[in-house]
Amino acid sequence: MNDFDFLTGHWNVVNRRLVKPLSGSDEWDEFPGRSVATRHFGGAASFDEIEFPTKGSHGLTLRVYDPETRQWSIYWASSASGRLDTRPMVGAFEGERGVFYGEETHEGRPVRCRFLWTRSGADAARWEQAFSEDDGRTWETNWTMDFSRA
Repeated sequence: MNDFDFLTGHWNVVNRRLVKPLSGSDEWDEFPGRSVATRHFGGAASFDEIEFPTKGSHGLTLRVYDPETRQWSIYWASSASGRLDTRPMVGAFEGERGVFYGEETHEGRPVRCRFLWTRSGADAARWEQAFSEDDGRTWETNWTMDFSRA
């Protein structure tokens, strides 16, 4: 239940985002972020806000743990879109690595989405997002975030 406790606090974030996902492109945009995460419900919920100062936008993440299924549901909201994504990413941690799956839309077509969270001690973590157009047989990583404790 306390899988995301490591994220509590202030973080500097290095973002790398693929400019044109699912196009065969290998052009990446790198930009900074600052994140603040908090723990709630005795570790069964996690909330963070991230600022992308060079992009002029913010994001919010809400993570809620279901003790019955032993899985997390992750929800994302962005100031750029002005909406909350109501389709959660769902999954769990095994050891230092969490894997979460969900459905996304990319350029009007449905794709599978995967998040990978990797804890690297008390002061570092990594998040990755990948899309699949073939129902998870192959994945293209399109966004990474490297967290270092501020």
